[in-house]
Amino acid sequence: QVQLIESGGGLVQAGGSLRLSCAASGRTFSNYCMAWFRQAPGKEREFVAGLSQSGSSTYYADSVKGRFTISRDNAKNTAYLQMNVLKPEDTAVYYCAAEQSLRSFNTNFGRAAAYPYWGQGTQVTVSS
Repeated sequence: QVQLIESGGGLVQAGGSLRLSCAASGRTFSNYCMAWFRQAPGKEREFVAGLSQSGSSTYYADSVKGRFTISRDNAKNTAYLQMNVLKPEDTAVYYCAAEQSLRSFNTNFGRAAAYPYWGQGTQVTVSS
């Protein structure tokens, strides 16, 4: 199975930027579709962005379209989430997730239950 470790979270002012990284190990990274989810206190985990193995398919939550960009570097076994124009409502623990089936990914990209592999999360706090 693949192991995922997130990094890059922190405290930033509204309007600022952060880039999250998700380093993968254990299996061939390029075989996995990758996604980012987030969970704010008292709320359910929600989909943020997803990217297929080749990068040909990308999906974003409406709340982050135009502000966040998901990408991957298969040579570095790492996925990224570039977050710009951050808002206080973006405050959450951010998790990366992996799914090996492209068919499942394209059908269920927004469902947390579709991803069998998860990182431990990284905190993002946006101050107003």
